[in-house]
Amino acid sequence: MTHSRFRSAALRSAAALLPLCLLAASDPPPANPGPGDIIAAAPAGDWVQIAPEDLLVMELAPDAKGKPRRVVIQLIAAPISQPWVANIRKLATAHWWDGTAIVRVQDNYVVQWGDPDAEDEAKARPLPKEVKPLVEAGERGGNGYAARLPNHSGEGGPADFRSPPPVLGPDSYVRNPHFYKSWPMANGPRVRTGAIAGVPPTYEAWPVHCYGMVGVGRNLSPDMGSGAELYTVIGHAPRHLDRNIALVGRVIEGIEHMSSLARGTGPLGFYETAEERTAIRSVRLVSDLPEAQRPKFEYLDSLSESFAAYADARKNRKDAFFNIPAGGADICNIPVPIRKITQ
Repeated sequence: MTHSRFRSAALRSAAALLPLCLLAASDPPPANPGPGDIIAAAPAGDWVQIAPEDLLVMELAPDAKGKPRRVVIQLIAAPISQPWVANIRKLATAHWWDGTAIVRVQDNYVVQWGDPDAEDEAKARPLPKEVKPLVEAGERGGNGYAARLPNHSGEGGPADFRSPPPVLGPDSYVRNPHFYKSWPMANGPRVRTGAIAGVPPTYEAWPVHCYGMVGVGRNLSPDMGSGAELYTVIGHAPRHLDRNIALVGRVIEGIEHMSSLARGTGPLGFYETAEERTAIRSVRLVSDLPEAQRPKFEYLDSLSESFAAYADARKNRKDAFFNIPAGGADICNIPVPIRKITQ
């Protein structure tokens, strides 16, 4: 393969591997379409617009060259993690994050932001009165971080918690990875401290830690965090965190502004001086912005035929660059296509 042909094929392959695909419509897919071809050919009816109240816009301080840095976060769908999501909306409406900072960047792991003085009671920024930290109640073991399903079938519960297409096989963590309203999920028996003889297990569903997902920082149990301290995944999916921390959203634009930040030099990647931190100028709900300033996005519906074909193409790449189909894919290697609405 010539240099130019290799570069062209590599670029097409890279476009299909974007963490969250922001692609525009183009020509119909070829005979052996790749994931990007399928996304581009998906009909308008297969796309779902994200509501303004489900979007956060975070403005970071400009980079060293004065270039603006905007990060857009989609909040997770109900009923998942709703107590934290409610707090996050209140914090954004109160402009609580304005003047806070990126406090931690750990390589191949997470970027974390919030009040740099949160651990100092004398200096910590007080939360709005209506925002309350969440605390575990009752037994340990995933309590509060997963949604309980109202049946005892090993298949994971009601249809609205499982998208029939695509059908995914087991991964290293669970036997039932799936998508719920285009969010990567898993489900299985509820982990609890002691089983009761003769009582079938309760099943539950929970979101998983893929690249770009946003979670809630917390201290040791029973603390479950308030939503004031957040992080996003910038490395290999840390699935061991699933059901141990609340996931509340995902970065859908501007992840490069997070992943390119200088790594922290302190333990766990925390910055050791104020000068190392990146300031957060503002965080706003899109629904609180003037109409003309509201960015608009849409995602590919995980119930659509287009999404099923896209997921299958991710599992079995048959486009020109690939010689050997993998025959499977981790759910985090099927990033949900999301694109900006420009008209």
